Amino acid sequence: MIFILAYRIITNMQYTKLGRFIFDKRESLKVSLNKFALANNIEPATLSRIENLKQGVKVETLIKIAKGFGTTPAKFLTEFENTFK
Repeated sequence: MIFILAYRIITNMQYTKLGRFIFDKRESLKVSLNKFALANNIEPATLSRIENLKQGVKVETLIKIAKGFGTTPAKFLTEFENTFK
């Protein structure tokens, strides 16, 4: 299910909005990009490119990001979709 939802989001070119959603969510927690990335085994440069809309999100990275926010990928993507309805 998560892979279908992730595929639908990424193939619909919503990944640019997803990057902004990740940025806003991380900033609301007042966590630096480097701290969030390193705590979740993500290269800071990769997270920066995602948040700055220069790169899409791979499923593996999406799983790490969702875990970093204390949720599942499915719940994270549902929250994202509900934000941009």
